[in-house]
Amino acid sequence: MVSRETPGPAPALPEWLSGRTDVLTSYVDLLASAGVERGLIGPREVPRLWDRHILNCAVVSDPATDLVPQGSLVADVGSGAGLPGLVWAIARPDVRVLLIEPLLRRSTFLSEAVTSLHLSDQVTVWRGRAEEASTVVPSVDVVTARAVAPMDKLLGWTAPLLRSGGKLVVLKGSNAATEVEQAQKTARALGVQDLRVVHVGGEFMDPPTTVVVGTRGAAE
Repeated sequence: MVSRETPGPAPALPEWLSGRTDVLTSYVDLLASAGVERGLIGPREVPRLWDRHILNCAVVSDPATDLVPQGSLVADVGSGAGLPGLVWAIARPDVRVLLIEPLLRRSTFLSEAVTSLHLSDQVTVWRGRAEEASTVVPSVDVVTARAVAPMDKLLGWTAPLLRSGGKLVVLKGSNAATEVEQAQKTARALGVQDLRVVHVGGEFMDPPTTVVVGTRGAAE
């Protein structure tokens, strides 16, 4: 059954995002309808789609943060409903995005969303497990994920996708610092350097988005 909740109008967006309001609104409408119908978004999330999901993801791709460099090839592991990968693609027309998702109903939604939002030239959906992706997709400049797995496990899925010098940019919750501490050994083994927590978007939202970042170097 479709939720009776509605996402409401777009809030005041940061200036660098304002030109993308129409496309972001179309994506929010997809999440609130097909996303709920297919179980990708819980009905209770609909009223807070803009703040908790869209802006939470978008602020990470703010060009001023340089977390997603100009012209990057980005892989979003376990993309689900397209968070953050589709948001970044909409917010940043200069980047190319690979959405990696193993489940058929989710990857089908993603493919339909890409077509509906006219992002086919910029976004590719790859159905499969992240562990398999590194053997068949090109190395990327940035790899991301949101609400997928604990950091220690997530590193094994994401780091192999990165080119040397590529950036890990993972959206995390309140336990991020503990996860980073517990994942340091794995990070070193995979050649991920300077694994740490940063907070972004505080000038636009409260609380800000928590992000774990790192850089892929040579494995030890």
